[in-house]
Parts: sequence; structure tokens; C-alpha cells
Amino acid sequence: MIDAQAPDTPALLLDEARMLRNIARLADHAQKLGVTLRPHLKTAKSVDVARQLTGGAPGPITVSTLAEAEVFFADGYNDILYAVGIAPQKLKRVQALRQKGCDLVVILDNAAQAQAVAEAAVPAMIEIDSDGHRGGLRPDDPALVEIGRILHTAECLRGVMTHAGESYTVRGREAHADFAEQERKAAVTAAENLRAADLPCPAVSVGSTPTAHAARDLTGVTELRAGVYMFFDLVMAGIDVCTQDDIALSVLTTVIGHQPAKGWTMIDAGWMALSRDRGTAAQDVDQSYGLVCDEEGRVLTDYIVVSANQEHGIIALRDGAEQPPLNLPVGTRLRILPNHACATAAQHDRYHLVPQSGGPLEVWPRFNGW
Repeated sequence: MIDAQAPDTPALLLDEARMLRNIARLADHAQKLGVTLRPHLKTAKSVDVARQLTGGAPGPITVSTLAEAEVFFADGYNDILYAVGIAPQKLKRVQALRQKGCDLVVILDNAAQAQAVAEAAVPAMIEIDSDGHRGGLRPDDPALVEIGRILHTAECLRGVMTHAGESYTVRGREAHADFAEQERKAAVTAAENLRAADLPCPAVSVGSTPTAHAARDLTGVTELRAGVYMFFDLVMAGIDVCTQDDIALSVLTTVIGHQPAKGWTMIDAGWMALSRDRGTAAQDVDQSYGLVCDEEGRVLTDYIVVSANQEHGIIALRDGAEQPPLNLPVGTRLRILPNHACATAAQHDRYHLVPQSGGPLEVWPRFNGW
């Protein structure tokens, strides 16, 4: 049971035992593949979680906001990749961090960015498009060498990086392994093309949570990135990267009423606590706004949050399920597993850690902003 001093609901719970198991799983895999693991902290946004990810001492990390870079650098992390295409207006903040001793590296995929970065004397990696998911250059794009030369002239070229975001659209280890090889091949080919033009490419960085776990061979790659793996979520479970039992994050909520004629149970967690993310809607099983568990985290099969208003959630049976509606007294506490851990965590300013020792809940602060 959650202890009697549990916070008011809704509250963000973090299961320490599951989190540590998830962290160890990918760390072991990266070690076997012979690459450096550079965790992405965009999901966690927490110094306490970061310390778990890097073994208690600062190590290489990835961020998606300069606010993250500033907070983690203040805690001793000085090897940071800012993995969102750089806006030239942000280079002053990047320079300020670098002047304080932070080895902050940015990413880019066009000549205009490269020129601004070169003028600011900020190191950069060139983003490679490995699957048509988002930004980046194809490995054989002539602009790759052009951009490489702009950066190298200013001694700013650190290497190449890519993210196989389309791996989220397929299910199963074999499919993710195929994406991992496609990702590796794109990054390594780009690095070889730069080197063939007499340009340095010391770092070759790849990663997404699905491909990081499924990769079989990372020859030519120097580092591996992943973000949501320490928590996991229903989207990851829906594509078989993890099981529901691996999900370490949940929202604690309280039953506040019923609509018996409709089969509804009302809770005090709406989209402000759960987020509006419907990432499972396109998957084989749509979990709507989240999967319902009892207070100890055991899944209540086929009960989901079918609707969410700002501060109200509605629990009901999923379509086609053949069992009675929930009949829980007002005041009963439940947990909701999130569709997308990043989006749900972003609704909260702290984690309530459920210690693996079974002791009282601990509070770990988290932050938001850019």
C-alpha cells in the first residue's frame, strides 16, 4: 500500500525498483554493444533521476532544452548534447554555458545554422535523416560535405547524429532491429562520406528507445541515445519494447463519484494530470487516456480512462469487454499508467518516489520550461 502520508491527488508516482531495472537493462545492452550510453533527460527533467542514470556521478547526457542543459550543468554534468536543431538566437545561451566550462554541443542540418554556429565558435554535430521522420540530411546529400567544411573551418565539427523516430510506428523486436540497422547504416555512411572529403568525424551518435534496445550490431557507432527507457509507458508497451509491468511511472488519483447508468467512475485526474496525449490511439490496443491500476500498481484489466476533462477523468470498460463496471467506494485511490511518460511527467513539478525498500514516499523535484 502507498503509505498514509501519501500526497493529495493527483500526484506523479515513480516506482524505484522498476526504474532501476529499466536503467540496468539498457546500460548492460550498451556495454555489450561496445558503445557509450548517452541518456536523454528530456523525459526525466530531474537531477535525482539523472544521478540514477549515470551511476551516481556525472556522465555524458542528452537534453532537448537549454533549461535542461543549465540545470544539469549546475549539478556537475559538463558533457552535454543539445539534440534539437539550433536556433541562432539561442547561441548566446550556449556560449554562456561553454564559457563556464560546459562542453555543450549543438546539432544542425543546414548551411545557415552552420554559419551561425561557426561564427559563434560552438561545436556541432550534423543531423542525419535515417528514416524520413523529421529533420536531417540524407547521408549522400552533397550539402553534408558543404556543411562539414563550414564547421571544420571554424574547428567546430564534432560528428554526426541521427534519431530513428519512425521506429515508433512498428511493433516487435525484429522490426525495431531492422530500424536500428537502418539507423546505424545511415549514420556510419554519413561519417564515411565526411572522412572521404578529408573532414573529421569523431562522434557517430544514434538512438531511439526502440532501436537502442533492439540493436544487434553498432559497428562504426560511438554512442547510443535513448530517453523514455527509464520510465517506459503504454506506447512503448504497445510496440513491445517493454511490458506493462516495466512501466515505472503512474498518476495516483482518487475516486470522487459514479455515474452508474453510464458505467462511469469519476476520478480527480483529468488531462491536466494525465496530459492529452493519445499515443496509443493508432496502435493495436487503444488505451485512451491511460490504463487503470489499483493502488499498488496491479492492472485492472480492460478498465481505462475513456475521457478526460481538465480536472476530471472518467473510467469505464473498454469497448467489447465483458465484465461489470468498477464498484469502488468514493475515496479509493488508483493509479493510471500513462500513454506517453514525457507528456504526463511534464504536467507535474515533482515525483513521489515509491522506494524499493518499501519505506515512505520520497519527493524528487522535477522542472519544465525551455
